[in-house]
Amino acid sequence: MYLPRKNAFIYNFYSWYISYIINKNFCAFTNNKISINPNEAILLLANRFSWWDGYMLFQLNKRVLKKKFHVLVTAEDYQKTSYLKYFGAFAPEAKGKDLLETLTYAGQLLNDPQNLVLIFPQGKIRSIHVSQIAFEKGIMQVLNASQKKFQTVFAVTLVDYFNSRRPKAKTYLTKWQAEEYVSLQLLKSEFNKHYDNAVLKQTQKAS
Repeated sequence: MYLPRKNAFIYNFYSWYISYIINKNFCAFTNNKISINPNEAILLLANRFSWWDGYMLFQLNKRVLKKKFHVLVTAEDYQKTSYLKYFGAFAPEAKGKDLLETLTYAGQLLNDPQNLVLIFPQGKIRSIHVSQIAFEKGIMQVLNASQKKFQTVFAVTLVDYFNSRRPKAKTYLTKWQAEEYVSLQLLKSEFNKHYDNAVLKQTQKAS
């Protein structure tokens, strides 16, 4: 398993750089407000549609959620973008036992109230125009490896130009209260309800 690493200089530089490139390339990056319990970790589930996703949610965590950021990425992304590990990125080196250990590690991170763990349930980048967000089975291993004392937040980021030269991005957030028994189908269904609602709100903005 590829683990996160610490380097304050690299972290601070790229933290500034991420803010800079988002402000340069987007005319706005906004989000709605939600109430967060500071005494519980956050499992952040989000749609995956572009190169920007992780950077936007890192920025959103800095200004809104204010937790210690972690993100599950692919081995390819971890190796290709070397500085990701300094932002809490971790990844499986291979499938099988190593993948299982990585998912267990993600679940254990959620036992610390200071942590946020970002997971993209789709696994890979998909078109922003998909009608439904797919969920890989591994998310259940993450939940079952934790003490289940965290809060779950759904994040759907949508991008449109409207009447601007540069695009506008908005992340629609909602806090989901998990039931005592959570299945993959239930989690997928609840996330997609939020996804559909976000798309509806985004569409209404353009009318």
